[in-house]
Amino acid sequence: MHGTSQLEIEISNEGVSQSSPVCPVLGQVSNHENMELQNSSEVTDFILLGFHMSFGLKKLMFILILGSYLITLIANILIITLVQTNSQLQLPMYYFLSHFSALEIGYTTVVIPKMLAGLMAESITISRYGCMTQFYFVFFSGSIENVLLVVMGYDRYLAICNPLHYSSIMTQSLCYQLAFASWMSGCLIPVMPTIWISKLDFCHNTRIDHFFCDFGPLVKLSCSDTSMAIWTFFGQSCVLIPNCCLVIIVSYTFIISAIMKIPSTTGRQKAFSTCVSHFTVVSIFYATIIFMYVRPSAGNTLYVDKVISVFYSVVTPLLNPIIYSLRNASIKKAVQKIINRLLEY
Repeated sequence: MHGTSQLEIEISNEGVSQSSPVCPVLGQVSNHENMELQNSSEVTDFILLGFHMSFGLKKLMFILILGSYLITLIANILIITLVQTNSQLQLPMYYFLSHFSALEIGYTTVVIPKMLAGLMAESITISRYGCMTQFYFVFFSGSIENVLLVVMGYDRYLAICNPLHYSSIMTQSLCYQLAFASWMSGCLIPVMPTIWISKLDFCHNTRIDHFFCDFGPLVKLSCSDTSMAIWTFFGQSCVLIPNCCLVIIVSYTFIISAIMKIPSTTGRQKAFSTCVSHFTVVSIFYATIIFMYVRPSAGNTLYVDKVISVFYSVVTPLLNPIIYSLRNASIKKAVQKIINRLLEY
């Protein structure tokens, strides 16, 4: 999911400490079980520490991230506008792409403004309600992206492997239903983790060593039992992400097999070009997720998580519309038409 980071849970037992894996084993997870809770008070605000670097580097990073954010917004808005206004793009592939672009706009807007504010100050404050809201929408976006990439892979599977029946299967009604299912899954999946996170107690330290309200840093701060929050969050993650990835892998196995059976080289190239953009985006998405989940535990986990989260929050959303635009002849033609019209005036 967007922003999801590998969590190191410290389990104290007679002075011995050990790390919990990303998908922990039942009965092994607890957080500060012996800590006194009677002095805990209701926390109303958290402090996001952001990045630990010189002000000069922060200014440079601010400029780069702001520029990337603006390009991401413009590119995705352009894709949505093209799909809605160009008759040649009124196809299921571009319909799902417009939803993907809307998702990217929403996710970056949830995370990047706070990140930019943190770069201009030593730290920034976020209310507990605001933190829980940001947490929900970050993983809301991640859940939708997983499901939407599967839907887009299914669309390419039908187009390549079953072209004669594609238009009769991938109807406008089915497109609406698949898009609706993607957004509904995004709404529902983060509900329980958010509820459990919101119930945690935060006794003393409210300083989150991150630039947004991520799961790992929040659980690390809590002085109450976090086992249900951890199991709910990672249980859903370990079901959703591998299964979505597996479905996409199976789809592309059939796609590649079908493409290799096409007799002409030109036909194979044309067929592959229709799904290469989606495959590239999927590769970047799951390569990041796998690295975040599978890498061994390390002492600098929080620092590494922040670096990965910057890539995930800034670089990936910037690359996605560029990949779809540069690799898609129809979108390039639609953009060229707009440019030509502007030049005529």
